[in-house]
Amino acid sequence: MIASSPLSALGRIVHISRPVLWINALGTGVVGMWLAGSLWDWDALALLLWLTLPFNLLIYGVNDVFDQETDQFNPRKGSVEGARIRSAEVRLIWLAVAVTNIPFVIYFLFTTPPAALVWMALYILVFVFYSAPPLRFKARPYLDSLSNAAYALPLVFLPLALNEQPLWAAALGLMAWSAAKHTFDAVQDISEDKAAGITTTAVRLGPRGVVVWSGIWWVAATVCFALVNLPLALVNAVIAGWLLQSLYRTPTPEQGHRLYRYSIAFPYIAGTVAGVQLVVALQLGWYA
Repeated sequence: MIASSPLSALGRIVHISRPVLWINALGTGVVGMWLAGSLWDWDALALLLWLTLPFNLLIYGVNDVFDQETDQFNPRKGSVEGARIRSAEVRLIWLAVAVTNIPFVIYFLFTTPPAALVWMALYILVFVFYSAPPLRFKARPYLDSLSNAAYALPLVFLPLALNEQPLWAAALGLMAWSAAKHTFDAVQDISEDKAAGITTTAVRLGPRGVVVWSGIWWVAATVCFALVNLPLALVNAVIAGWLLQSLYRTPTPEQGHRLYRYSIAFPYIAGTVAGVQLVVALQLGWYA
């Protein structure tokens, strides 16, 4: 699909940014602001806006540009789970990435503490080189999984941007959780990745091996979350345990795809459990 008008181009750009997955960046940023001790802080507004369309377009647009060949055979692409782009759209994507991100980057360089900028730069670089050569983490087993720990970095740079210290147990827990979820979700793409000659962690380990790999990281995440909030740790353990058991009983890419809808819901449920408690605590002055 090639956009034929400014409105359709905008719609296409939004689709490429995968709005259903914005929560991974924006939701984490909001929680990072709350963990800094504020229900709302106007100084966080620019960062939170950046974590919507601009940043998600950056990571998923780059991903789509460098994955065109394999995406043509991926049944998930062309739906809410991701766009299937054409080569004629590459220029539009690069232009949109630049227009939506460069103004934010310039603003942050003049307004954000250096410590936060370092973590933000790492955040950008990891996700760009997840898809882009020469590093292309997504085609390197284990590094593809571990690089997704970067999804937790807003829990680090949001507090630092607000001149507060990160809650490291929460950040480390989300890093482990993200590494686990990435490999679990990649099970559904094993056949396509094998056909394209891409050896991901899921391809290397197979579905049953993924149960072990993701299980280890989800256990680590649960332990870290327990140091912060027991209800969150319990919810995390229950959902992760159910997903892993379901894949273990039916270890196929098709089962991985069936479970993906529940995996997408995972951060919404866990985030709500954590967020509601944080909001109540902030409102009642229990947390500072």
